[in-house]
Amino acid sequence: MATENKASATVSLQSDVLDEAFEFDVHHGTIGPSVFDIRKLYGQTGMFTYDPAFMSTASCESKITYIDGEKGELLYRGYPIEELAESSNFMEVTYLLLNGELPNKAEFENFNTIITRHTMIHEQLTQLFRGFRRDAHPMAIMVGVVGALSAFYHDDHDFMDPAQQLTSTHRLIAKIPTIAAMAYKYSIGQPFVYPRNDLPFAENFLHMMFAVPAEDFTGNPVLAKAMDNIFILHADHEQNASTSTVRLAGSSGANPFACIAAGIACLWGPAHGGANEAVLNMLGEIGTTDRIPEFIARAKDKDDPFRLMGFGHRVYKNFDPRAQVLRKSAHEVLDELGVRGDGLLDLAMKLETIALEDEYFVDRKLYPNVDFYSGIILRAMGIPPSLFTVLFAVARTVGWCAQWAEMMGDPSQKIGRPRQLYTGSPRRTYAPISDRG
Repeated sequence: MATENKASATVSLQSDVLDEAFEFDVHHGTIGPSVFDIRKLYGQTGMFTYDPAFMSTASCESKITYIDGEKGELLYRGYPIEELAESSNFMEVTYLLLNGELPNKAEFENFNTIITRHTMIHEQLTQLFRGFRRDAHPMAIMVGVVGALSAFYHDDHDFMDPAQQLTSTHRLIAKIPTIAAMAYKYSIGQPFVYPRNDLPFAENFLHMMFAVPAEDFTGNPVLAKAMDNIFILHADHEQNASTSTVRLAGSSGANPFACIAAGIACLWGPAHGGANEAVLNMLGEIGTTDRIPEFIARAKDKDDPFRLMGFGHRVYKNFDPRAQVLRKSAHEVLDELGVRGDGLLDLAMKLETIALEDEYFVDRKLYPNVDFYSGIILRAMGIPPSLFTVLFAVARTVGWCAQWAEMMGDPSQKIGRPRQLYTGSPRRTYAPISDRG
C-alpha cells in the first residue's frame, strides 16, 4: 500500500467494562484523503465499523482513476479528463486505463488491431437474441448475452494467468459494442450489421447501429467525435456501484464475462446508469418551454418531491468536468443535425440557460451534469432512451476490465465479505407448531 510518511491513529474505547486504546496505521495515497487501516480492528477490539453504502470506506487500493469532487476533477492515470477528451480518442484512453501509460505509435496500432480483430462474435451466439421478446429492454438482453460469452470462450479460464486475463479483456472490450448494436437492431426488427475492420471504434459502433443492407452508410465525423467523447468520459469513475460489483464478483474467482454481466446488471439501476434516460423523461414531463418556470419553482420547493434530473452530482460538489466537455459536443451535434426545432431539445437548451443563470442553482452549484448533455446528444442522434444505459455499459466495460485486472493482481485482495450490524431477534428456542398460540 502506498505510503510515504509513517503515521498512525489511536482509537479509544471506553465503557463500563472496557477502557483501552488501540493504534492503527494511516496510509497516504498519491493524492486525495489518507485512510485508516482497520483490517485488524475486529481482531483487536471485537468490533466492526458501521458505514452504510461504504461512503467513508476505501474498499481497495487503485492506481486507475482519481476523483476530487470538491475541485470538480477527474483523472485517468493522472491525466485530466478534459485533456483526454480534447486531444485523445477512446482506443488510446482504453490502452491508458488498461496499461497505465499512453501508447507510442507502434503500441497503439498493435492494440487497435487486436481490438478490431475481436469485434465479431461467435455466429451461434447471434441465435441467442431470438430467445428474447422483441420488446425486451436492451439491458436485459445485454446481461444475458454478455453472461453467455463465458460459454463460448472457455479456453482461457485460468484467470490468474496475465496472458489469459488480457485475452478476456480484449474480447470483452471488442465484442460488447457489437452485442449492444445487435440488441438495438433486434428491438426494431432490422437485420444485424456486422462490424467493419476499416472503421475507428466510435464510427464502427454508429455503423453497426444505423447501417442497413439496402444502402451504403455514410458516417458523420461530428457525430463520431461526440460518441467518442461520450465513451471517453464514461470509461471509468473510480469505485462506483457497478465497478464495486465487478470487483466483488471477481473476488470470488468468477470468470470475467460473468463479472462484467454483473456490472451491467448493477448499472441498469435508475440510480446509477439510468440518469440520462431520466433527464429525457423529466423533459417530457415538463413538456413545453412555457412550463419551465413552474417546474423551476417546484425544484426550489423543499416540500415538493419533484427534482430536476441532470443537475448537480452526488460526487462533484462544484461542477462535473465531464459536463464541460459534453456541453460543447451537445451544441456541435445540434448544429450539425439542424434539430434545433425539436421541442424536447429546445426545451433542454432553454432549461440549461435558466439553470446556469438562476441564483438558486448557481449558489448551490447545481450545474448541468454529464447525464444532462449525454441525453441531449443521444436523442439528437436518434438513439432511443432505452439504449442510453447500454451505451454507458459499452464505455464502462473498459473501466470494469481495468479494475478487474488490477484486483486480480493485488496480493492483498480476498473474497469480499462485508459485515453487518445485526438488529434482529436474539437467540431463541424452537417450539413445535402445536405449542404456538
